[in-house]
Amino acid sequence: MDNKLKATEEQLAYAKLLDAGMKLGLLMLIVSFFVYLAGILPPHLPVDDLPKYWGMSVHEYLDATGIHPGWAWLGMLGKGDFLNFIGVAFLAGVTILCYIRVIPILFRKKDTIYAVLAIIEVLVLVLAASGLLKSGGH
Repeated sequence: MDNKLKATEEQLAYAKLLDAGMKLGLLMLIVSFFVYLAGILPPHLPVDDLPKYWGMSVHEYLDATGIHPGWAWLGMLGKGDFLNFIGVAFLAGVTILCYIRVIPILFRKKDTIYAVLAIIEVLVLVLAASGLLKSGGH
C-alpha cells in the first residue's frame, strides 16, 4: 500500500505561484535595501535621527515625521526608506494572486464550493488591504 500523499492540481498551481512570488518579492526587498544602503535615493528620515523616534507611540511617530497612515507611502516611493514597501506589499499580495490562480482550476474541476470560497477569500483580503475598513493601525 502506497501511503504517499499526492498534491492536487490546484495545490501545485498555488505552490508554484507562491514560490515564484516569494522569490520575486525577496529580490525586490534585496534591491530596495541596496538602494537604501547605497544612498541612491535620499531617505525620508536620516538614519541618525531614528533613535529619537523609538520610544514614541505610532501616532506620535507619524505626527513627528509627517508620515500619513495607510497607502500614503505610495507617494513616498522616491525616498530610500520607503522604497522597500513595494516588496513588502507585493509579498503581502502574493496570497491573493495564488487564490486567483486556482479559481479557474476549481471551476473546471466542478469544485464550485471551493471556487466560491476562494473568491470570497480574495474579496476579503482585497477589502482588508484596501484600508476601507479603517481598523487596526490605520
